Amino acid sequence: MHRLKNRWIGDRAFYAMVLSLAVPIMIQNGITQFVSLLDNIMVGRIDEAHLRGVSVANTLIFVFNLAIFGAVSGAGIFGAQFFGSGNREGVQHAFRFKLLICAVLTVLGTAVFLLFGDELIMLYLRGEGTEAERQASLVYARSYLRIILLSFLPFCLTQIYSGTLRECGQTVVPMVAGIVSVAVNLCFNTLLIFGYCGFPKLGSDGAAIATVLARYVEMAVVMLWTHRNPEKNPFIVGVYRTLRLPKQLAWQITKKTTPLMINETLWALGVALLSQCYSLSGLDVVAANNICSTVTNVFSVVFLALGNSIGIIIGQLLGADRIDEAKDADRKLIFFAVSTTVVIAAILAALSGAIPQLYEVSDGVRSLAAKLLLVAACTMPFDCLANACYFTIRSGGKTLVTMFFDSFYGLVFTTPLAYLLRLTTGIDIVWLYAVCRAVELGKGIVGLILIKRGYWIHNIVKDQSNEHRVLPEA
Repeated sequence: MHRLKNRWIGDRAFYAMVLSLAVPIMIQNGITQFVSLLDNIMVGRIDEAHLRGVSVANTLIFVFNLAIFGAVSGAGIFGAQFFGSGNREGVQHAFRFKLLICAVLTVLGTAVFLLFGDELIMLYLRGEGTEAERQASLVYARSYLRIILLSFLPFCLTQIYSGTLRECGQTVVPMVAGIVSVAVNLCFNTLLIFGYCGFPKLGSDGAAIATVLARYVEMAVVMLWTHRNPEKNPFIVGVYRTLRLPKQLAWQITKKTTPLMINETLWALGVALLSQCYSLSGLDVVAANNICSTVTNVFSVVFLALGNSIGIIIGQLLGADRIDEAKDADRKLIFFAVSTTVVIAAILAALSGAIPQLYEVSDGVRSLAAKLLLVAACTMPFDCLANACYFTIRSGGKTLVTMFFDSFYGLVFTTPLAYLLRLTTGIDIVWLYAVCRAVELGKGIVGLILIKRGYWIHNIVKDQSNEHRVLPEA
């Protein structure tokens, strides 16, 4: 029994180290998602047309956000391992790569939404409902989307700086920036959505403006602190003197980043297609699914933060060539993440009936949202397992494997299954949602098999130049 405990459970020092990384990420993401929930509730208290419009627009923006996340995370694998090996110049190169790739994606994303925004929005407004309801939702979604485009630049810069800080062990500042940002967001949501204190009553447009303002504030906090504390962030010293990268390293980062970026984009596309499939059951489903996904995001911050911590911790251990320690830590981290998520999921299940009552929507939407939340709670541990396996495999730079493991699973299996069931059987939306959530268990099992075989164990920075080495902070 003692041997089994040592295999799956770490000591106090181990969990103190894990929580020192995970808790700031949890707090930042938790506050962000909680404010998104409040934002969602505020918009939902106007009417269902506003709620549907914002829901559709955010589904589309989600694809862009995940593309940026994939680009930053791909280079971040190198950043974490360079930091683990004490290579300051390597961290700088990873940072510069993030800047270049995010600039390209921002231009492309903005162009796509400006040129094809209406067509993309209408894909989600084809279910049961009146033409007047569809047109109202289109107007709100279009306006919201065009305002949010102004947040793309600060969002990208925040991801670049915050990601690099976390890879170097600095998790508190991104957390503080997130807290300040959500405070700004919440404040201006209240003022601009409902028109309090003499501000104009802008509805969903007010929510979009508040989000843009919050993005710029978050960017300012992270960038100013990073540049004013070069002794804590040695990578920032001289990082803008050039944007050139060594050709060999640039090619290596590109090879690792491209599959990851494609993976995140395809995964987000899979989620968007699933939402579109659900929306075929009617406009009420759009609103109910929006409530469910927003609430579930709040309860998912724990296992998502633990997944990020797995990527950072294991990446640093691999970069330092501490292979046996990396394998042992990973096993304990996965067990800890899944165990914690079971508790969180139980809380969500207990609250699934009460939360939809906060929205000013029809009783049918409330009832459907409650059922979807219960399903989400029951299947959340499956998501956690798949997420932990994903970050483990990614930490060793096996981004091509993660692409097949993650996004291809959704696009080749889950999404076609959803459309097949919806179009051929007329399955009830709750059962369809349950089936699509439950199949995540299969992805988790595949992930465990890949981890057991050790294919993910790889030090990708071992052969890189060790010039300008610095010791990582404790």
